Amino acid sequence: MDAYGLLVLLGREPGYEQVEALITSAEEDHNNILMTSVNFGEVFYRVLRKLGEDKAAEADRIIHGLPINILDVSPELAKVAARIKAFKRMHYADCFAAALAKIHDGEVITGDKDFKLVEDEVKIAWIV
Repeated sequence: MDAYGLLVLLGREPGYEQVEALITSAEEDHNNILMTSVNFGEVFYRVLRKLGEDKAAEADRIIHGLPINILDVSPELAKVAARIKAFKRMHYADCFAAALAKIHDGEVITGDKDFKLVEDEVKIAWIV
């Protein structure tokens, strides 16, 4: 999951129902959604900056109650993200979400149009 998906869900912005359905499906199938600690940090800092400490702490509790496995960045993941960043004009944090999907043969849950740059390398579950 990219930060975009969680921010849409937390803010109940357009497309949150789609993210909610993906999370419900993961719970029912006893699967975890993967997210890097970098992308989690992006969600946390955005909520903190926009809404303050209390809302950031609440977002943290909500996220940790979801079937999302937040993975620390390994050297292998960092190198894959760096290779994407070296050749694509994407935000560095987005490169970690793409790299995670690439390594695990998964798909990125996002609505961030920057991911169009890696559609030929990873699957994207577009939030619309």
